[in-house]
Amino acid sequence: MPGFELFGDLERKELQDVLDNGVLMRYGFDGMRNGHWKAKELESELTKTFQTNHVQLVSSGTAAVTVALASAGVGAGDEVIMPTFTFVASFEAIMALGAIPVLVDVDDTLGLNPKAVEAAITSKTKAIMVVQMCGSMADMEALQEISTKHKLLLLEDACQAIGGTYNGKPLGSIADLGCFSFDFVKTITCGEGGAVITNNKDYYLNADHYSDHGHDHVGNDRGAETHPFLGYNFRISELHAAVGLAQVKRLPEFLEIQRRYLNIFKETLSQVAGVTLRTVPEGGEESGAFFNFFLPDLESARKVMQGFKEGGIDVCWNYYDNNWHYIRKWEHLKALKSLFPISKEVKDGLKYLENKTFEMSDHFIGRNISCLIKLSWTEEEVQERAKKMAEIITQKL
Repeated sequence: MPGFELFGDLERKELQDVLDNGVLMRYGFDGMRNGHWKAKELESELTKTFQTNHVQLVSSGTAAVTVALASAGVGAGDEVIMPTFTFVASFEAIMALGAIPVLVDVDDTLGLNPKAVEAAITSKTKAIMVVQMCGSMADMEALQEISTKHKLLLLEDACQAIGGTYNGKPLGSIADLGCFSFDFVKTITCGEGGAVITNNKDYYLNADHYSDHGHDHVGNDRGAETHPFLGYNFRISELHAAVGLAQVKRLPEFLEIQRRYLNIFKETLSQVAGVTLRTVPEGGEESGAFFNFFLPDLESARKVMQGFKEGGIDVCWNYYDNNWHYIRKWEHLKALKSLFPISKEVKDGLKYLENKTFEMSDHFIGRNISCLIKLSWTEEEVQERAKKMAEIITQKL
């Protein structure tokens, strides 16, 4: 991760097809295309890759989460349970629909803690949003049981875990709806782009229409299309889809590299005193996009991170003080700093954040170090890096 590290002839070929025919928009202009429909081709490839019946491409991972929630009817006043450790887009998408994000603790998987999820369910709860962070997964079996028991929508954000699997199924395909990001730093990239996947035909049709101003896409006369309901513009372009089409064909290549390097890190660092590896649920296989481990406490993690910085070990993070990914620094959410008025219902629904603490999340996020795995490294560089990391940890603990 990320796929841009290995751009090559296939990406250039797919892009050149689009530039040669001159049609950059995914819809319409049939006569000018010379048979090139990159977005449609990418959607077809993704149905096979993710073992799903339906794929709707959109403009970003954030758009994917927004469209997925809207397509399943999540809206004003509904509560959506989400983890404290994710990306800010999770609560942004929920709030954009007038719904209320209900944050709950994560566990040693770095994903939603099932007990915390069940304790947060109220009469207003409409959905559980699972975020598969840093290449792995939450306890999906337990979360599926909870969503079934309480008749709740289960949405799976697999933006950071493309290629991971659980009980043989691709992450993203396990829940009612799955979401992916293909931005510049994901395992496969479109530059900017995303996708919603589902086996539910109604959700798919809703996503197809909603992401293009409510157009029904019936027939081949765009001007004659009707609008069954309101929508917005979350379209992907043909140029972005062309890059993604090349990249998805290379996904097995990328995953083989990531997982090979992940195993080197695991084998080396697991032997270091004080290091424990992130829990991967039984039946799960990580994508290999990140290597995650725990140290004894927050102080140890901070010392090791300083050692990594001094030793030239980059692309590693302790997310405890990170303002993109962890609740502690989301002051703009807690203070409801917004350019547009926020409804009283949402304001009231978020009052819990004024006093709510997340000790369990602090316990795991504070001790965690997460390291990106680069596709452009050589195996020798990975071995040397893992050895140096082990030496630094030993010195600092």
